[in-house]
Amino acid sequence: MKKLVLFIAVGSIIFAGGNAFAQTATQTVTFQVTAIDEISVSGNPGALIVNSATAGSQPTAATDATTSYSITTNGSSKKITGDIDSAMPANTTLAVTLTAPTGGSSAGQVTLTASAADLVTGISTLAESGITISYNFSATTAAGVVASDTRTATLTLTDS
Repeated sequence: MKKLVLFIAVGSIIFAGGNAFAQTATQTVTFQVTAIDEISVSGNPGALIVNSATAGSQPTAATDATTSYSITTNGSSKKITGDIDSAMPANTTLAVTLTAPTGGSSAGQVTLTASAADLVTGISTLAESGITISYNFSATTAAGVVASDTRTATLTLTDS
């Protein structure tokens, strides 16, 4: 005959695998956001060629609005300035118009020189791309014939 033995433990609970209490650990995480001021351009304008005029009028200016710029800044009171690397030939003008990003204000068409000029002001905390740049090249009859040449236009995002 088989005997059945029953053990009853009173007042204690046994857990397999160790301690029943939760364990914690802590870490200190340091973080920071630094100033971000980025501008880039997309593409190059086509050749701006002045090659026609209405009789009795100055030559017709050449324009190009096929390029754009992108901007990211987490700062406030920013502006975009523009300049070219050297003076234009006598009686010719290279001008640029930047469409303003949200919240900014465009200065309209600005003649580019070797000195920086404000193109867009009032820029604060934004990230936008594909904003139109329009170039305008004009010449008076006094310019005569001007051989093909280039200028490097520089756009700078800076503090106001």
